[in-house]
Amino acid sequence: MDYIPLSDNAARQVIDSTTIFDELRRTQAQARRFAGGMYWKKQPPYEYLVKTLQDNRQHRIGPRSEETERIYNDFIKNKTESENRQSSLKAALHEAERMNKALKAGRVPSMVIGVLQAIEQAGLGEHFTVVGTHALYAYETAAGVRIVPGALATQDVDLLWDARQRIRFITDIEKLDLSVLKILKQADPTFQRKDGQNETAINAKGFEVDFLRRQPEGDDPHPFRFSADEDDLWPVQARRASVLTNAPRFEHVVIAATGRMTLMRTIAPETFVEFKRWMAEKAPNRPEFKRRRDRRQADIVQSLIDEGLPQTKRS
Repeated sequence: MDYIPLSDNAARQVIDSTTIFDELRRTQAQARRFAGGMYWKKQPPYEYLVKTLQDNRQHRIGPRSEETERIYNDFIKNKTESENRQSSLKAALHEAERMNKALKAGRVPSMVIGVLQAIEQAGLGEHFTVVGTHALYAYETAAGVRIVPGALATQDVDLLWDARQRIRFITDIEKLDLSVLKILKQADPTFQRKDGQNETAINAKGFEVDFLRRQPEGDDPHPFRFSADEDDLWPVQARRASVLTNAPRFEHVVIAATGRMTLMRTIAPETFVEFKRWMAEKAPNRPEFKRRRDRRQADIVQSLIDEGLPQTKRS
């Protein structure tokens, strides 16, 4: 067999910790409605309710009245409840991650978790999709199995940038005043752009993050650098990447050997199988040892699909 079931204890821990992680994400998303603050500003002869935003802008809601007092009281109540719930869930997640490690609930490379966390925390998660070998970690976690290590070994992770959302991406990254490379440095300060490969960031241990994009279509910009920073990365065109760009998405929480957790956004298992079979049989100039690994990975994921094992939300 190319995969074995998780132990009962580890499987239960994956379910329990994933529930906590998902609820914290849901609560944090709801909390955005209560970002900033509210206060009363005296400006004779009136007193106004003012909403402050995270970027320090202010919005005057209206003069003090029964209605604005209700708005103020509801905001303070909901904000306090949200903050308390987040605090409780963060403590629960910390304990869950400790148990993940103790029960060996995960084994995703810590650097992969760190990179994905940094991108998510920057608010850019929806712009990037894990493609290639590391997608297997999402499938195996959703299926409650362990795939044999030989099918997983790799020292780089491929992230596909969604060129269809480039306008939104540019807006999002300009608000951050960061480059993609600087975001990766939050996961590991030793990341730098690889000499001669502007699409690749490499750290001091030789771990690489490769950024891919579809070949230009319509008004796609080409070439394209992620930000105005001259040291930033340029996603490289990849063969048939449009297939992956347009594929249904598959999301699942993944867990490192250290217990840390994050959301992995990847492609649907069926698309993974089809693409890996193309890589194995038709991709030009593909080394034979990589073709063998492509076939094996496709066969493993197809077996999981046949057993109906990867269960999670798709988009």
